[in-house]
Amino acid sequence: MNDAALEIQDLTVAYRNTPVLWDIDLDVPFGTLAAIVGPNGAGKTTLIKAVQGLVRPAAGNILVFGKPYRAQRALVGYVPQRGSVDWDFPTNVLDVVLMGLYGRIGWFKRPGGQQRKRALAAIEQVGMLSCASRQISQLSGGQQQRVFLARALVQDAQLYLMDEPFQGVDATTEKAIVALLKHMKSDGKTVIAVHHDLQTVQAYFDWVTLLNVRKMAAGPVDEVFTPENLHQTYGGGVAGPGSQLAEIDDPGDRG
Repeated sequence: MNDAALEIQDLTVAYRNTPVLWDIDLDVPFGTLAAIVGPNGAGKTTLIKAVQGLVRPAAGNILVFGKPYRAQRALVGYVPQRGSVDWDFPTNVLDVVLMGLYGRIGWFKRPGGQQRKRALAAIEQVGMLSCASRQISQLSGGQQQRVFLARALVQDAQLYLMDEPFQGVDATTEKAIVALLKHMKSDGKTVIAVHHDLQTVQAYFDWVTLLNVRKMAAGPVDEVFTPENLHQTYGGGVAGPGSQLAEIDDPGDRG
């Protein structure tokens, strides 16, 4: 496999002729827990979507393990923002997780016993086995996020793209998600997550991309997550790593 899980070259994305991402070059190494951080409107969600072909770039090249995304789709798991989903849709936890397998078994085939066993194992991995038959509308925000993670886990992907996996979850769920991400890394998986809480970047991740329409910096957290780079990314009013930072929220990213 290629040394880089994700390679982006000269990526530009524009909405109505306004650049949301501008001339991005980025390599994310295989086997890292990588955060994408930046202010509102920085293009973080757009970057995740561009990798999957969900938005059309104006220019640039994107490779997943050395090949275009369409050739590597089966190697990529996606956890969207929880707020982007209709949680009133009448379905239960097990069925949502089974949806993660439809790319392999086809939308018109019923999942068999082997698929159900695999889905239940993923649900157990996120601590939700007792809720497998519950309607998703009855779940708390933290429980809903765990279901999303289970749906991605059941795909057994190599690269996981996550858009704000910690948004709106309780402290217990956040700790459980962190433990799960670190377990995934120990299994050789690569995780790239849009993240908004600067206080936890150093504790949760080993690689970081600082983004504000342009790539401001990218690399190992210990080298890149510096007061100078944060100031360049956010402008004034941002304290350095280790300080008591005001939480910079990024609901929806606005691009």
